[in-house]
Amino acid sequence: MNLHEYQGKEILNSFGVEIQRGIVATTPKEAVEAAKKLTETTGTGWHVIKAQVHAGGRGKGGGVKLAKNLQEVEDIAGKIIGMDLITPQTSAEGKRVHQVLVAEDVYYPGDSEPEEYYISVLLNRSTGRNMIMYSTEGGMDIETVAEETPDLIFTEEIDPAVGILGFQARRIAFNLGLSGKAFKEMTKFVTALYTAYNESDSSLFEINPVLKTSDDRIIAVDAKVSIDDNALFRHKDYLAMRDIREENAVEVEAQEKGLNYVDLDGNVGCMVNGAGLAMATMDLIKQAGGEPANFLDVGGTANAERVEAAFKLILKDPNVKAILVNIFGGIVRCDRVAQGIIDAYKNMGTINVPIIVRLQGTNADLAKQMIDNSGLDVQSAIEFQEAADKVKAVLA
Repeated sequence: MNLHEYQGKEILNSFGVEIQRGIVATTPKEAVEAAKKLTETTGTGWHVIKAQVHAGGRGKGGGVKLAKNLQEVEDIAGKIIGMDLITPQTSAEGKRVHQVLVAEDVYYPGDSEPEEYYISVLLNRSTGRNMIMYSTEGGMDIETVAEETPDLIFTEEIDPAVGILGFQARRIAFNLGLSGKAFKEMTKFVTALYTAYNESDSSLFEINPVLKTSDDRIIAVDAKVSIDDNALFRHKDYLAMRDIREENAVEVEAQEKGLNYVDLDGNVGCMVNGAGLAMATMDLIKQAGGEPANFLDVGGTANAERVEAAFKLILKDPNVKAILVNIFGGIVRCDRVAQGIIDAYKNMGTINVPIIVRLQGTNADLAKQMIDNSGLDVQSAIEFQEAADKVKAVLA
């Protein structure tokens, strides 16, 4: 589950990570009041107005602006709230901005120049350990840094049984070129950041940039946070932060119906039982010259109601030119699945894209006969390759 910047910062702050302070606003008038309150509590004279959407690169799309007075706060907030923000991480249509974060200015003048760093915490799947990735090149796309100057990216692996050790936090501060007060502040920052990541059951904490201020404070200026969905039962307060407006509407609907669905960009809809078979089916579609339009696992109960719900979800995508149903009848009998498909098709009336049904397992032969004798515009298959050939034919 992805969070907005202000929500990620709330979690960070609860674990002792120093953050750039801010207040959320949903209207220009609220933004002005937030700016006034921030000035009272922090002394900031300027304010940063940040669009709150689940996407990076907001500044490049015009979603992050500096306001030097209250009139600019109102004007900028008025332009950002309600806009369709397009960034390198959104679709061509962009994402609608419903709220902004009015934040304090932390780039104030002082004894030294402010410096920006990149720090993230995530799981290294190849080693099964958590990893802190960091770089002196904060504020930039980390992918670009990795491609052009990989020597500027450092990693520190953490033993999950022990947690982050003092020498590791100090090594990170040293590699970032810090000394004195900034060095000590960075070691505290990194330790608290890792604790926040670990105890919140997150799958990603990305802070870009981490700022060394002109008076050597270390602050999280941004926060990209993803919470592991499987751990949300332990964090009801985090679950309350979910903003379904930022999520794919079809995926949200599928979740409500108990279906595992991920929207993709292809032209062949998939309806499969079991995640492994679903992945294999997507490979099959690629080999047949198509592109999967979705990942859809209907689970072990492929009855008429679930099949009909799955068909409707798939057909919401106008790019779908064919549907491949690939069911392995182990726990569930293939003839029952076939009956579910027939009933669902009749309930929906006409389906204007070709449907290929491949049923294998218990009573597969009977299921094929039922599909073939149904009188519906549905093609049946038993073998994997046979299904692939039929997908290729309908796409041609």
